[in-house]
Amino acid sequence: MQQPWTESGLRAATLDTTRTLLVRDGYENLSMRKIARQVGCSVSSIYEHFAGKDQLVHALIDEGFSRWYEVVQEAAEAPGTPAERLALHCRRYVEFGLENPEFYEIMYMLRPRFTERFPRESFRRATRSMDVLSRLVHEAAPGAFPGAEEARIHAHVVWALLHGVVSTIVASRLDVRIDQAAYVDSSIQFAVDAVRRMEPAGV
Repeated sequence: MQQPWTESGLRAATLDTTRTLLVRDGYENLSMRKIARQVGCSVSSIYEHFAGKDQLVHALIDEGFSRWYEVVQEAAEAPGTPAERLALHCRRYVEFGLENPEFYEIMYMLRPRFTERFPRESFRRATRSMDVLSRLVHEAAPGAFPGAEEARIHAHVVWALLHGVVSTIVASRLDVRIDQAAYVDSSIQFAVDAVRRMEPAGV
């Protein structure tokens, strides 16, 4: 029996259902018919909002990065030293990944073999958070980077470390002998210390 959905309610339910099915069954096993059956609506109703499953995946990626960017902005504007703001950003990143494992997997770990190109405007929104991290890295090591490109490279190194932390925990691959909180704390401290130890350019 079909649910009496409102327009906004149907869209939200479709995205929520798609997120769960995508993580559980994978992109190749995702279909509009399966989504509609889980939501409790007709396939044509979903097509009124999304042209196909690729658009659904893109919408989920976009939503995930939009949620993360809200967190990023708050951390970047927090009081404290540049190093403290960088550390807070790192902690918020790990917290976001662990509290939103489905979004995290879709944002950073989903790799379907065949999918439409991610829309340019959505890509710009997705990269805003890395712009903020690059600025935080630059501020935490004043004079160490001759240009924005160098700071962005090191920001990606920090991200790679944090991504490793989150993906290890989400995938239940952390050694059971290691305390998770200590693992997270040590990783964040390592990342911040590595940035702060950068020598000014030309030294």
